[in-house]
Amino acid sequence: VTALVAIRHITVYSELQVARQLESLGANILILPKQASLQDYYAADMSEHRLPEEYVAQVMLAGLPGVEKLAPKLCLTTVCQDQQVVVTGILPQEDLRANQVWQTVGLLQQRKHVGCTKVHADDADDKSPEALATRRTITQLGQRETVLGADVAQRLKAGKGDHIAIFGESFRVASVLPATGTVDDGRVFAHLHAIQELAKLGEVVSAIEVMGCCEDAAGQLVPQLSELLPTAKIVTISQVVHTQVGVNRLMAATSWFVLGTLVLVGIASTASAISANVRERRREIGTLMALGASPQFIKRLFLWKATSVGTLGGLAGCALGILLAVLIGPAWLGVVVSPLWGLSSLSIVAALGVAFVAAYWPAKRAAHLDPCTCFQEV
Repeated sequence: VTALVAIRHITVYSELQVARQLESLGANILILPKQASLQDYYAADMSEHRLPEEYVAQVMLAGLPGVEKLAPKLCLTTVCQDQQVVVTGILPQEDLRANQVWQTVGLLQQRKHVGCTKVHADDADDKSPEALATRRTITQLGQRETVLGADVAQRLKAGKGDHIAIFGESFRVASVLPATGTVDDGRVFAHLHAIQELAKLGEVVSAIEVMGCCEDAAGQLVPQLSELLPTAKIVTISQVVHTQVGVNRLMAATSWFVLGTLVLVGIASTASAISANVRERRREIGTLMALGASPQFIKRLFLWKATSVGTLGGLAGCALGILLAVLIGPAWLGVVVSPLWGLSSLSIVAALGVAFVAAYWPAKRAAHLDPCTCFQEV
């Protein structure tokens, strides 16, 4: 029951998360190291492999139609105030715009579709650090400023205006992001160049997110980027999501396999336990029957015992499964898990049903024991 409840909870919330991410990110593109794995959509930028930061300049200078924004990121795991956190270095859009060469040679050459208004609308909206939660880019961020995800802010007990230590340096918390239910809730965001300098990794990034115009992102932009950056892996968000959907389906199939195994093992183990109990209590059964207990009464005794065991086992397994899902979901898949009461209730009923079915035949056999043979000593 524990395994089934945990797997089903994580699978259900993983599928919901993929749907939300696909809806919010649209046709955006990821530029990843060639060796990066796509098995984990939520942490595709957590690969140990790196890309040169100069790829950002190459894309900007190429003037490819449809490239509206670029968001290079460098993700590292470190310890902050005795807590293990993921630090993500991001490059503010103002730093990109400040490069006059990119502005004049690259961006001014781009051809943008009139109908592609999503990114242009973002430019006119809120430019506060909190916008990072929905737009995946930030306009301004100081070299010693940081933005905290909702979960990591709670763990570090830090808020806006506080200072935290990253790689031995003090950073002022510029803002705390609202909870998004994604892996970003557990991340610390800081200036890309500051993280590069403190980590002594040089001018490298883990991934580059391309906010592309939908028409081009769905058409020739991916092949053009692949030709421009042959040593990188270019994928659309939909490709990554399809990979994660495949993982979700595998987890769902595994959960049904676990369910079948649980039913067989549960029936066998419960039937064996009840049968052993019947053998151990033969004299007690004979005494009850000699005192006038009916076969139906004897059968009900063992069925009630099996029902109690099934109920307690279902409740305990359900509680432990939910606890594991709540702990494992954010840690392994970046999925915030909440209890699914319908699934939990169904698992308890299933455990009760399995126990009842398994105990029926041993209980029936106990009800038909001969009182005389029950007192015979071997």
